Amino acid sequence: MIHSSTPQGDVMANKIEFRLLAPYNKEAALIGCFSDWEDIPMEKDNKGYFRTQVELEDGTYQYKFRVRSKSWFFEPDEWVDVVDPYATDIDDPTQNGIIRIKDGIKIVDTYVWKHDDKPLPTDRELVIYELHVADFSGGEDDPHARGQYKHVIEKLDYLCELGINAIELMPVKEYPGDYSWGYNPRYFFATESSYGTTEDLKHFIDECHARGIRLIMDGIYNHSESSSPLTQIDHDYWYHHEPRDPDNNWGPEFNYEFYDEKFERKPAWEFIGDAVRFWIEEYHIDGVRYDAARQIDNYDFMHWIVDTSKKTAGEKPFYNVAEHIPETPTITNFEGPMDGCWHYSFYYTIKAHICGDTFEIEQLKDVLDCKRQGFLGATNVVNYLTNHDHERIMVELANRDIFEEAAFKRFRLGVALLMTAVGVPMIWMGEEFADYHPLDPEPSKIDWGLLGNDSNRSLYDYFRGLIHLRKNNRALYTEQIDFFHENPEAKVLAYTRWNDEGSRVVVVANFSGEYLAGYQVPNFPANGTWHEWTGDYDIESGDDNILIDLPEYEAKVFVWG
Repeated sequence: MIHSSTPQGDVMANKIEFRLLAPYNKEAALIGCFSDWEDIPMEKDNKGYFRTQVELEDGTYQYKFRVRSKSWFFEPDEWVDVVDPYATDIDDPTQNGIIRIKDGIKIVDTYVWKHDDKPLPTDRELVIYELHVADFSGGEDDPHARGQYKHVIEKLDYLCELGINAIELMPVKEYPGDYSWGYNPRYFFATESSYGTTEDLKHFIDECHARGIRLIMDGIYNHSESSSPLTQIDHDYWYHHEPRDPDNNWGPEFNYEFYDEKFERKPAWEFIGDAVRFWIEEYHIDGVRYDAARQIDNYDFMHWIVDTSKKTAGEKPFYNVAEHIPETPTITNFEGPMDGCWHYSFYYTIKAHICGDTFEIEQLKDVLDCKRQGFLGATNVVNYLTNHDHERIMVELANRDIFEEAAFKRFRLGVALLMTAVGVPMIWMGEEFADYHPLDPEPSKIDWGLLGNDSNRSLYDYFRGLIHLRKNNRALYTEQIDFFHENPEAKVLAYTRWNDEGSRVVVVANFSGEYLAGYQVPNFPANGTWHEWTGDYDIESGDDNILIDLPEYEAKVFVWG
């Protein structure tokens, strides 16, 4: 951590204070390019911080701390060099921390925000697009070129045309090497340098806000990468000594139970709280997705961090969503800390039904209406057909020897359910035009050339149209859903969504491989003229019935008025 003092009387300008929290370590020193990498001794205060001041002119400098480690995997009190855990930039080749001094104070960069005044959508309005910076765009003609923030900016108008109003960015905290999905964070305040500069990231977020797109950051607060600075300073001060669940362990796990009575602090709470506040204040993010919340396993901490995030964000909407597998309504309900939860059972159930693996009406109803599972509201679940953790739908279908138009037809059925179910819909990058790449944590760029194919472009148009319906028909913002017709023998399920202002949407879905000609749908919610969205025609319902042709693996979407 670095602090600076301003000129007062005889105090010299540009006197920059460096500090390091290491309350039970015997000694620490500062080293940097400004000292020819020789030790500058640091003194410990009564709060457990080692401190020193260095007079620095405006400019950019590299530095590290040298500390007698308390971590059990070193020799007792062994001297180790560590990066400042609060470093906001990293020189990747040397793994040194970087500080920038301007006008006598430490800054991250000189970016000036331009679009903070733009209105952003509420949580109920969200249609989320999950993307990985390196594989999303950049050098489309070169499958080996890695994307950067500037390339994502080039695609923002495309996302606007699709109808996206929120981006969930896979982790962008500095990680080892130049390619990763980011779930191995080494530094919690520094951005991944291979994607661009800190100013590039801010420019990207600013351009999102200019278009009314919220930016949700994927935050890894269950664990860190094994050589993260805190692990080197005093591992057991911030982390559990060993994995609590070896089968679900991805690195040293933050210990949110530990309270330091001597210094009256919860070290893990303090560090992660500082990190979340930093990302909101410095990068103006609009939400956090909490990876592996089941492994965090501390609702008190999660309540506190969500409250902290909302206070820091102020009046603007801020969405806190947990990945908790399997999902549980306790994480969002009356006593629950989170706003939303990734809806794993939606993915699992809908995939099984559009692939033809099973047909269980009660399971379908449970995931289309999350209230049946105990969730309370429409923003309590984030629904998806796939994400970075799962195979793409086209891969799942191909694994069952379902290809070409038959595969696209089933995919469209899934899209109709995704956009009309209770909950917030999320799309995994490239899904909207049926990207086919298998799940692979190695570089795997999406294939933008697919948009030149009629079938892929048609799927994109289907996504775009249903997203438009989802955003503009407020019946789909509510928790209200009624399953008014179910036919287990024919594998047909029909439901209606509505709001109190008179908006209505009806979905009639055929989960069978049979074309149902002249199918009668009883108990239709209203008599009169309905517009069938997928085929763009009007149809009359009367005597509480409607008569339609219902092709195999297809959903009809009717809109009232």
